[in-house]
Amino acid sequence: MAGRACSSPSLDDFKKVIRDICSSRTYQLSTRPNKTNAQDDRNFSKAALRRLRAEVLLDCVSQVTEPPNKFPGLPRGARAVQIADGNTANYFLTTFGRATRTTVCSCEVKIDPNLSQALHLLNGATIQKKIQEGGVVKSLLKEKRTPEQIIENLYLRCFSRPPTEQESAKLKEFLKDCADPEPILEDVFWSLLNAKEFVFNH
Repeated sequence: MAGRACSSPSLDDFKKVIRDICSSRTYQLSTRPNKTNAQDDRNFSKAALRRLRAEVLLDCVSQVTEPPNKFPGLPRGARAVQIADGNTANYFLTTFGRATRTTVCSCEVKIDPNLSQALHLLNGATIQKKIQEGGVVKSLLKEKRTPEQIIENLYLRCFSRPPTEQESAKLKEFLKDCADPEPILEDVFWSLLNAKEFVFNH
């Protein structure tokens, strides 16, 4: 029988594969252990708590703070996950373990957290610069949003959830009797981007 030419997979094929994976029970497992799987570290009895990959984390930071990225050879606004050249990187991507792609081994990707990454998030220029360039807090203040509304917006941006009552009460104390809430709200934004809930896939 004559061989048939294989057709290339279509976008719909990829969408179906992604939908099947995301709707599977294994993909939706919680990272919170229970009595039966607390000591398990294999066979996917629970989801693994892990740090976001370098490219994904930078794209997430850029998305919630709003200033577009600019990488060599790519148009302004391109995402870090679109970088094809293993030699194209910046300090953030290098610090967070982006693969150099010298081999096809996935082991090149480093997702283990380390001190350099924590220090860069806390003291590096990336987070603070993007907050300033994006001007999210400034724009929300110009729209006459209250500090409480802005805090809820920031939580939804970063965590896809509103702040808890305890979080709201604590942050309200920082804003009490404050003539200019902008610096405090930007500090709140900065702290959310440094939180484990943002940096880790959970």
